[in-house]
Amino acid sequence: MEQQSPLYDKANSILQIRRSRAEDQAVFDRIAKFAAEQIESSQSDYGNRIIRQACVELLEPKDSERARSFFLREHVIEEMKRLADEELGRYLFYRYRYDVFPQTKELDDYPPCLQIEPTSICNYRCVFCFQTDSDFTRPANGHMGMMTFELFREIVDQAAGQCEAITLASRGEPLICKDIERMLSYTAGKFLAMKINTHAGFLDERKAHAILAAGVSTIVFSADAASEPLYSQLRVNGNLNRVVANIERFQKIRTTQYPGSRTIARVSGVRYREDQNLDAMERFWGNLVDQVAFVDYNPWENTYERPFSGTEPPCSDLWRRMFVWWDGRVNPCDVDYKSLLAVGRVTESSLSTLWRSEPYNRLREMHLSRQRSQVFPCQRCTVT
Repeated sequence: MEQQSPLYDKANSILQIRRSRAEDQAVFDRIAKFAAEQIESSQSDYGNRIIRQACVELLEPKDSERARSFFLREHVIEEMKRLADEELGRYLFYRYRYDVFPQTKELDDYPPCLQIEPTSICNYRCVFCFQTDSDFTRPANGHMGMMTFELFREIVDQAAGQCEAITLASRGEPLICKDIERMLSYTAGKFLAMKINTHAGFLDERKAHAILAAGVSTIVFSADAASEPLYSQLRVNGNLNRVVANIERFQKIRTTQYPGSRTIARVSGVRYREDQNLDAMERFWGNLVDQVAFVDYNPWENTYERPFSGTEPPCSDLWRRMFVWWDGRVNPCDVDYKSLLAVGRVTESSLSTLWRSEPYNRLREMHLSRQRSQVFPCQRCTVT
């Protein structure tokens, strides 16, 4: 008999977050004003319908008995504080689809979020990461590499105006990529929800300027502790002093040279051990960043050798997010870090075609019909 493992709720993976709550209500006031004026953007009728529904659900009385499918999580409110009024519609169109379509199992022509991997290479060997799998990191096995700028440009050209949320990160450390500064520059002004995840070990002055000049919405510094030896025990090969110095320099550049920057800086750790403490994290990192958070731990380090999980609910990422690896291969998730579920390559088909392709839809149908146990490695995963 399959044993039921604890489920990993992807939509609520941020366990705790510390941030300023000043002007939270102003976001809802602006949405109410936007809805009352019935601002029509360049969105299609379909887009306007989604935006209107998002406004209706957000502005319902708080004592409404109807269960809401859409609400603003704390980090989303922070992003919306920094938007101009004329950008609200575009953002709501993205965010509603990102949060609600995994519940309603709807698809349209593009994923709500596109996760692009500048490189699969990382110099860290964090204890909870698949970089500890020597089969994955062995160069001869073909998993390691860097995306070319030309391929990145092709992907961004397809995504611009279609996918509002772009995340630069996945299996590797994006700042290792030799073309990362050009890549960042090419994204400038194209996306409202642009995020980059980094361990900050390579965050030099030039890269700090590239991130800020591109107008990245959120930069997430991956750090799980506020002191040694805990940091190095979790972030193996990492150097806490170097990371702190790099983030201090980033903060100084942001404050002094980009005073109008909309970039949110967040330190986010994986809650892996009982001795990790958010209060200590906030005391240590709080003056350097806007937010300090812990995300839930999911055993990414080797999906393929985990026992059957007994998970039945469908994976939300199948309706929320699409991953593009450094070589153009498209995968439904990064828990399957060896790409056994790959649906094709962007060098051979468009993003839209791949998102709605027969292999992708077949996988969705297997999840919907409670046949997840028949799919490897989905049968060993707990993400819902």
